[in-house]
Amino acid sequence: MKIRSLLFVGLAALSLLPGSARVAQAQDHGAARSLVATVRAATERFKNVDAATAAGYGLFHGCVSGPEEGAMGIHYANGDLVGDGALDPQHPEALLYEHRDGKMQLLGVEYVVLAEAWNANHKTPPVLGGQLFNLVGSPNRYGLPAFYELHVWAWKTNPRGTFADFNPAVSCDGYTASEMPMSHESMH
Repeated sequence: MKIRSLLFVGLAALSLLPGSARVAQAQDHGAARSLVATVRAATERFKNVDAATAAGYGLFHGCVSGPEEGAMGIHYANGDLVGDGALDPQHPEALLYEHRDGKMQLLGVEYVVLAEAWNANHKTPPVLGGQLFNLVGSPNRYGLPAFYELHVWAWKTNPRGTFADFNPAVSCDGYTASEMPMSHESMH
């Protein structure tokens, strides 16, 4: 009986949440959907990896897998965008691909800004579409100084969430290095 009473009290408390809290949650969800739509519109042309390389993106460190199930995929980064200290939803710093069935498939993007450049002009970490960026310290496996990053899985569903780093539906198994990766020096 005590558990039933606690459950009733909990449900009653939830129903008393201010309308503004529910509206804020709906706005956050809307902002996330808007960011995904922005990414799709901005990267449609990069479904062809040749268009990405023509626009200044280059292979960076090959295919990234990690300690979690799945992978991030093959990163094509634009060093000028990574080094500019700014974030623009229309111009992601990195494009994520997967080599599957003999071709490169666009999965999503990664927004990246060097922490020192961001922190010089902002008091708080970056946020896009209501999503707080992750801080990757230095040293790191990418050979970069500390940076903030946010993945957006706009073209391939991620069962862990639209903004999770690793996607269990992505694999590096089909990847073989066909060109030399950009060095981290070209990212500055």
